[in-house]
Amino acid sequence: MIVIMEQNATQEQIDAVAKKVESMGLKSSIIVGTERTVIAAIGDKRSDFKDSIESSPGVSGVTPISAPYKMASREVRPEPSRVNILDFSAGAGSVGFIAGPCSVESEEQLMSSARAVKAAGATGLRGGAFKPRTSPYSFQGMKEEGLKLLAAAREETGLAVFTEVMGTADVDLVASYADVLQVGARNMQNYRLLEAVGQSGKPVLLKRGASATMDEFLLAAEYILNEGNEHVMLCERGIRTFESHTRFTLPLASVPYLHRRTHLPVIIDPSHGTGHTYMVHDMSVAAVAAGADGIILEVHPDPPNALSDGYQSQTFDEFSRTMGRCKKVLAALQEDA
Repeated sequence: MIVIMEQNATQEQIDAVAKKVESMGLKSSIIVGTERTVIAAIGDKRSDFKDSIESSPGVSGVTPISAPYKMASREVRPEPSRVNILDFSAGAGSVGFIAGPCSVESEEQLMSSARAVKAAGATGLRGGAFKPRTSPYSFQGMKEEGLKLLAAAREETGLAVFTEVMGTADVDLVASYADVLQVGARNMQNYRLLEAVGQSGKPVLLKRGASATMDEFLLAAEYILNEGNEHVMLCERGIRTFESHTRFTLPLASVPYLHRRTHLPVIIDPSHGTGHTYMVHDMSVAAVAAGADGIILEVHPDPPNALSDGYQSQTFDEFSRTMGRCKKVLAALQEDA
């Protein structure tokens, strides 16, 4: 249920309603918008909830939340959310660019990548310290040593660090180094992990599972939001279909659909979504044109010799060209607005 407060409701009245909601065994979340303040009441509804709350001072009305995902819904927060970390910003009109190698391989490899993507205009640095690989014999990442290198790169460049956390036992360690915790596609429905990253207080980049429906994707985000962590970004990284010309099928229709259903920022991953470097440039530009709140790209100093995902990684020059084109599209969209 959503409790809609009157425009002139006092903070005392808002707090009193939130306390009353919680006294009824429900979880309350106060959401201050540009035009109104609402209180989301989450949990099993009591039969007398509506009448009891509606009569409280300062309350304009009580309406049900129709979406199965409550905190992520536009019904609860009509205005788009924005996530800010250091110089990175995504959502509510801001477009963030995240780039870097699939895996942290060495200090030289990571630092050269961080400097290059920073120079091209990125404000976020991606890099895997813990790598989930299909084969147990593939490179699994540098683990904590990789995290230390990511922190050093942030210290020099000012880029916000995005890196994946694979298990609940690693959350505290990764959170001590990273600015944003990434939950990968394989872990989208690892509910204990979602709760743990929600409790961390760190911003979260949640990737869509390869076979997940949109409702499943948004309900996964709900687990994080339900822990009180509002700083969630959704990442469309492609889904598995019958097609074989790309690694996955990248549905850019996800951008307007998610913007209609949720207030959370939507990030696009053209690297995993295509699996081919030659497609990444065009799909990055298309994602920006479709209204994405950000893109995340794999960039490597020597893609043919990368320890993971070199076949979908851009060179520094290719990334610089992609950034230049994306910025032109953004400028054109702003002129048209």
